[in-house]
Amino acid sequence: MAIFRAIYNILWGDLITIPLPGGSSLGLSLLVLILIPAGIYFTIRTRFLPFRLFPEMIKVTLKENNKSEREGISGIQALIVSTACRVGMGNLVGVVAAISAGGAGAVFWMWVIALVGSSTAFIEATLAQIYKEKDPLYGGYRGGPAYYIHALFMKKSSLRKHSIMAVLFALSGLICWCGISQVIGNSISSSFENAFHIPPIFSTVILVVIAAVIVLRRNATVKVLDIIVPIMAACYFFITIFIIVKNAGQLPAVFERIFTEAFGIRQVVGGGIGAVIMNGAKRGLFSNEAGSGSAPCAAAAADISHPAKEGLLQALGVFIDTLLICSCSAMIMLLTPVEMTNGLEGMDLLQTAMEYHLGEFGVVFIAVILFLFSFSTFLGILFYARPNVAYLFGDNWLSQTLYKVLALIMLFVGGLAAYQFVWDLGDVGVGLMTVFNMIALIPLAPKALESLRDYEKNVMKKKSR
Repeated sequence: MAIFRAIYNILWGDLITIPLPGGSSLGLSLLVLILIPAGIYFTIRTRFLPFRLFPEMIKVTLKENNKSEREGISGIQALIVSTACRVGMGNLVGVVAAISAGGAGAVFWMWVIALVGSSTAFIEATLAQIYKEKDPLYGGYRGGPAYYIHALFMKKSSLRKHSIMAVLFALSGLICWCGISQVIGNSISSSFENAFHIPPIFSTVILVVIAAVIVLRRNATVKVLDIIVPIMAACYFFITIFIIVKNAGQLPAVFERIFTEAFGIRQVVGGGIGAVIMNGAKRGLFSNEAGSGSAPCAAAAADISHPAKEGLLQALGVFIDTLLICSCSAMIMLLTPVEMTNGLEGMDLLQTAMEYHLGEFGVVFIAVILFLFSFSTFLGILFYARPNVAYLFGDNWLSQTLYKVLALIMLFVGGLAAYQFVWDLGDVGVGLMTVFNMIALIPLAPKALESLRDYEKNVMKKKSR
């Protein structure tokens, strides 16, 4: 436990502390020190891709699903799988935590992190496409960081089948996703108990049975996510639009509060500007997953005409997650009178806000939407696990099935009780994944940048003629 806690503190604790005016300080964790400079570097190297090629992201999204014959899943389906994991509990609990700890100004820094993170998402997804392999078990393709890390560190003439760095990434991912499975089970059973007074044992058994029916079938996961993700995202978005329209008169004050608290003199003088910046940054990084190496596991599975296309789709996924869905959660809370939410944290804050806007229906709606967000995340992370299990244990159904059963057990255990150790295990797993992924991402980035130049020169120019 002491070793584990030390690793956790190195990854997520304040590695460097910068003093700020008013007695505040800016604590920088290892992950922030890695991801933000890398995101800025990739943004510059891609010539500000998030701004310059945003229209192209939309065009690719609208056109890419037209191809009827393909090996494996489409680029849009890969985007849906990664969105299922991004648009999960981080968009509800994460945004609530950021605002609880850092105030309204944290929302602005989440937006900034999304703009920077989308360039990182482009690089890792494009690399996943470049280094993907045929999948003999599930059909189509597979890949992700374990595979491009292997290509970076292993010579073709080497007799060894595994790269140590790639093995460490794959193991970190499998540990992380087991931890997240437990958190998902606990979140769903708790929300159903609060909203419908259903005992955790009943909701957990039903949840695990439904999940087992889907994940233990060969290719049911993507088909189910194709249905769930657009519906849940649309429902949450339109409910938020209704709340915003209903409270349209308050919008100028809300945006003024966001920007004032992001740079405000009051926060600097009061010693809170560090908390504002870092809570927004940390939650933004956790929510959009850019750089963690998760989304490339889905991106590699896409049968798409050009690697950069999948990169653009995954870059758009960061926008969908943070600028759209996370902003929805923020607006729900910030349009609620402050006196009603003072002293509240976590789901209590969000449920109180929804009850204020929509009455008893709001509490039920949040319970249902949390179920959909969390359940889709569970399906998504098991899709992510496929190529990593294959990299570690080879192409066999036994290892694939055993990992799924382990994840289902963790889902069941989490539904009955919360174990802080397992929650922290998930955080350590995603932190280690990020470190190992970024070690490979920097030296391999020229490959992705070359693919981007080729796409702009040979694909975009032809379309413009």
